[in-house]
This record gives sequence, structure tokens and C-alpha cells, in this order.
Amino acid sequence: MSNEPNEARPSERPASPDAEQVARTIQPVILGADYSAYAFVRCFWEAYQARSIILGNFDVKSISRTKYADYRVTEGIDNADRLLEVLADLGEQLCTDGKLPFLVTCGDFYARIVSENKAQLERWFYTPVSDFGVLDFITQKKNFYETCEEVGLDYPKTLYLDCSNPDGTVDDGGFRYPVVAKPSNSAAYHYAEFPGKQKVFYAQSREELEGIYRALQQSCYDESLIVQEFIPGGDDELFAIYAYVDANSDPVFAICGHVGLEDHHPGAIGNAVAIVPEENPQLEADVARFLKHIGYRGMCCFDVKRDPRDGRYKFLEMNARPGRSSWLVLLAGINFAKIMVDEVVLGIRPAAVRPSTDWAYVGVPRRVIAKYMRPGELKERLLKAYDSGKASFALGGKGESLSQRLWSGLNYWNQVRKFARYCPLPEDSERA
Repeated sequence: MSNEPNEARPSERPASPDAEQVARTIQPVILGADYSAYAFVRCFWEAYQARSIILGNFDVKSISRTKYADYRVTEGIDNADRLLEVLADLGEQLCTDGKLPFLVTCGDFYARIVSENKAQLERWFYTPVSDFGVLDFITQKKNFYETCEEVGLDYPKTLYLDCSNPDGTVDDGGFRYPVVAKPSNSAAYHYAEFPGKQKVFYAQSREELEGIYRALQQSCYDESLIVQEFIPGGDDELFAIYAYVDANSDPVFAICGHVGLEDHHPGAIGNAVAIVPEENPQLEADVARFLKHIGYRGMCCFDVKRDPRDGRYKFLEMNARPGRSSWLVLLAGINFAKIMVDEVVLGIRPAAVRPSTDWAYVGVPRRVIAKYMRPGELKERLLKAYDSGKASFALGGKGESLSQRLWSGLNYWNQVRKFARYCPLPEDSERA
């Protein structure tokens, strides 16, 4: 067995690889199969011509047919023990085959499991997932809002209901209805099962809020339910800020996107389907200050809403991982996966990158924007992006297989039916 630093023993990741070895042997492994998984796939292909391995709990046809990845349906990986078993077996095999495994996650549950077991998994994998101390702290939404308070960021008025207390009762803080209700811990909420489960709830009355709280109390979820004042205004008051900070928590890039429309399916509320760039130095500085304060490293995204009552930006949440709309980072000319590999594997401190502002991220056909967005300059910008060919669908990469184009096209055009069912016309709703 060789003692050379660039030749790993069997069943261990390569030690101290150089750039040529990375380019030749990297094997991306992606946990989860949402839109961000496809963005990762294209990043790794463009940077290294490497086909990723995607591990999905079931077959997501609009992603699994990509020619740029090996999609593996792996039942049971939403169980932590099963996931770790699968990763150990895969890591052993890849290292034995002389590959350099690089593990990334899509979704809070996967990020948490990998982060919590990072020391074990790093026997085989390099991974950009945050260390558990930071990730565990900031993914507790109560900690997020308390940190906003510490660094001077605005956020909606908020209170917390303890779902672990079976005798707990609702305190709505005297907020006017509707109110926003959402779990404080997304990873723990992953396991909760009950009728009417949603990512975010909009309770129209105290009785409705009490029903949501009771359902959570009776489920396995034992963290807090967050209750917040509802910030008025439509989807077009929302902003998404994608950022990357290096090992010193210094900014590498920040991209501010102005959301035009969100998904209104009950299980997908909060997922943007139309975003255009809008530089905002204030929000970018706020995000940089927040990330420096908590000592964060890597990529993340923030959801922010502008309050039309006073024009102030209210921070709603942070995702300690690349978000679902990560395709927009590629559209802005930044290969975020290569930045991760350079920093985590090669130890190269990433240089600051200025993103392009000539793009439009979309997940729906033009007719959906025309029908469901409120009139205004933002809507006109998006419609012009479709007309000029700049509007880019997050699963619609060029050069794809016929099967991938077919299934992603079905996903795309199915949005017409979904919006007709779930999204009121703009004059009928202010819900965001």
C-alpha cells in the first residue's frame, strides 16, 4: 500500500488531491431530487464533465431522466439510519474505485443528517455541508429571529407555541388574522404526518390556528410552532437573497432576486416560480452582517418580504444550504459547485465574484405570469424576458435527453392547471 499523500488507502477518500486529480476523479453525490438537485447536476457537468449520482426516495421523472446524472431510487433514505448505511456503502465503493466522492444535500433533513454525522462521513466524502454547531443553531427558527434582533434586522412580530406540551393552549399575541404559522424546525417536521399538513399555514381565525396547533401536538413533532403577524402585500413584495461566504465568513457573492410569483399549491407555498435580478446593497450588507455574526460558511439563501406599510424589509427565514431556486445562481454566471470543491477539497480561498444581472428564473409558462401576477413594472420585466428568450426554466437545460425534455416539459405545462386550481386572480388575494 502506497504512503504517497495523493493515493488514498482503500475505503478512504483521496488525501490532498490536486486540481488535475479532482477534475479526473470527482464523483458528485446529491441527496434529494428537487430543483436544486438539477442545478447541482448542471454545475458539476459544466465544471468537470462529471455525471452526478442522485439518491432519491422515489422517482422524480422531471429530474431522473437527465443524461447528466445517474439517478438511483433508494427507498428508506428519509430514515437517518438507513441514509447513513447507504452512504457508507456508496462511499466504500467509490473510494475503492478510485473516485473522489463529493457529497451535497438538497433539503433541510438531508443537510442536518449529513452535518450531524460529518466526522463519520468524511472518511469517504468531501462535503461543503456546514458544521453541526452552526447548522443546528441557525435552522432553529427561534434562533434565527433572535439573531436578527442581535444584528439589527427587521422581522415579523413573532411568538412560539410549544408542540411538545400536550396541555398547551394557543396564545395568538393579539395579532390580527390572518396569521402565519410554520414549524420552527423543518428537519423535525419532516417526520410529522397528519391530515392537511402544509409547509406554511395561513390561519384565518383563532379556531383555525388552534386546529393547526392541536394537529402538531398529536403528531411526532415536538418543537415549536411559530406564529407571526401576516405582512400584507402580494408575491411581488418578496425577495430571495442567495449568498456564499468563505471559511472566514467573508462574502464571495450575493445575488438579490425580486420574486414575481410563488407556487400556491398547499404543499409548495414559499417556492418561487418567477424571479428577476434586482441589486439591493442594503439587503446584501444585511445578509453579510448576519452570516459573519454566526460564523457561517458556505452557500445559503434568505427569504425577505418588503412591508408595503412602511417600506421596510422583513427577514422571514434562512436556508442553511442552496435553495430550491439555485438555478438562478448559474444564470447569474456563477458555478457554485466549483466554488465549493475549490474551497473544501483544494483549500483555495474563493475570490469575490460579481454576478450577472441579465437573467430571469422561471418555473411556469408565460401565460401563468400574464394571468396571475399583479400589473406593474415587475410583471412587464418578466413578460419581456419570455419574449426575448431570457426566461430560463429551472429544469430545462440545453442538450438534455429527449426523455428529460419530455418530463420537464410536462412539469412546466402542468403549472397552468395547478395555478388554475390553487391561485386566485390577483385582485382576489394579497396572500404571499
